Amino acid sequence: MASTRQNKVSRMLQRELGDVYQRRGSNMFAGKLVTVTEVRITPDLGQARVYLSIFPPPSKENFDRVTGENASMVRRELGNRIRHQMKSIPELQFILDDSLDYIENIDRLLKK
Repeated sequence: MASTRQNKVSRMLQRELGDVYQRRGSNMFAGKLVTVTEVRITPDLGQARVYLSIFPPPSKENFDRVTGENASMVRRELGNRIRHQMKSIPELQFILDDSLDYIENIDRLLKK
């Protein structure tokens, strides 16, 4: 169960990262639509898992490569945005959110 502080920080990170990906995400993922669906942060606020939904979905290898190459730039941009609200910027771990693919698969199976 996440604390109130974790929830507030998660929402702030989601909002700011969403703005970063809105401005620079199409360049990173070759014109694809990028959405930050959720951010989960550890109790010590040191690490954050960032769930990204990308349409159309890239391959897992391509996602890992692009997020790895751009992780430092995204963290630096995030640090510039939240430097007055947080003492330290959490380490970011990017995870491909495939819930839309899962929903689409269930919908397709139900229509059969």
